[in-house]
Amino acid sequence: MQSLPAPRTPTTTTTTTATNEEQPRGHAFVSAALLGGFAAVLFGLGVVESLVHRRRIRAIPIRIHVAGTRGKSSVTRLVAGGLRQSGIRTVAKTTGSLPCFISTDGRDTLIVRAGPPNVIEQKRMVAAARDHGADGLVLECMALQPELHWLCESKLIRATHAVITNARADHLEVMGPTEADVARCLAGMVPVGGVLVTGEIQHLAILEAACADRKTKLLRVSEHDQLAVTDAELAGFEHVEHRENVAIALKLLAELGVARDVALEGMWAADPDPGALTEHELSFFGRRIVFVNAFAANDPDSTARVFKLARQRHPEFERVLAVFNLREDRPLRTCQLARNTDFWHDAEHVILLGGGAHLFAREARLSGVNSERFLIVDDPTIDGMFESIIALCSRETMVIGMGNIGGPGHDLVRMFKNRRTLLPEPVPPKARLG
Repeated sequence: MQSLPAPRTPTTTTTTTATNEEQPRGHAFVSAALLGGFAAVLFGLGVVESLVHRRRIRAIPIRIHVAGTRGKSSVTRLVAGGLRQSGIRTVAKTTGSLPCFISTDGRDTLIVRAGPPNVIEQKRMVAAARDHGADGLVLECMALQPELHWLCESKLIRATHAVITNARADHLEVMGPTEADVARCLAGMVPVGGVLVTGEIQHLAILEAACADRKTKLLRVSEHDQLAVTDAELAGFEHVEHRENVAIALKLLAELGVARDVALEGMWAADPDPGALTEHELSFFGRRIVFVNAFAANDPDSTARVFKLARQRHPEFERVLAVFNLREDRPLRTCQLARNTDFWHDAEHVILLGGGAHLFAREARLSGVNSERFLIVDDPTIDGMFESIIALCSRETMVIGMGNIGGPGHDLVRMFKNRRTLLPEPVPPKARLG
């Protein structure tokens, strides 16, 4: 009988495998190395981009940074116009009513943004200036937050000359809470070793301290400087230009060696900002209507000044309609206009447009204003708004638009402008001055 074979002893094969603890460590090491390499690449690209940007800045000998509560868009255009007239190839950019790039021939190009405004946009403007072969660059400041004023100046523009038009109570939720805080915030964009021109008087000491700290020359536009701008010189503008703005621009251009007559010619030739103070007279089905576009003057102080200026320019009008275009995302500004001002109280009717209309009416009532004269226009169409205003006009009426230029503001200005009475061609400024 044959015996069965003995059972085979299983052989053990030893394989080396990573433990559960070792595997993540290896992956973590690889991930960290990849992230570190990626960060190093990004850092290197950032350094290169910064160096290229600084090289572009140095290639533009005249760099002007314009800030302030009111008038900065107009001053930007006035200064750029004066430089162009003097023969300096100059580009400019405004961010006020509409963001515009102004080329060396003075033509406006609307800046189309993919998202909300961002101060990094100023880098692209520097690059565009180099592409145009510009020797002069005038940029309106985009910043609101205090730290961004410093960032824009020290990193993005590095101005040779700067302007702070004024410091007033606006954007207090960001720059405030007081008007002095607004001045401190604006002082963040004072350049190092440059020149600052300002029309600010009340908070001048704050700007003086900033200039002393940064070894910057301060040029103050005095009341005498403003009075030196004659009525004949102001008449050279096709729109209503503020004497203070012209005086500031002339002060800066004189510092840059531009003769006064040359500077004025360039200013007269420059296109006004879409939000500039303009007037349009209509003869509309038996009614004489003067529409004053003061939408861009939206802080209480500036709005009151423009309202009073319009009344002074047209004392023949007894009937005045106050039109407020009020943004829903500016509740503090709306409350300021409703509560803290009274310049509009003598208007025959107060017409309220926009998302902040009901807030304005409520705050005005709470401060004791009779709201029977209020008309809240809920019709969202521009035709409906226009007809609501016309319905309240008598044979002779002045309509003053205030609050905000955005949204229906632009549309209303266009509606009145396109229906204005055409006047004879204006006399050239030189002939007028002669």
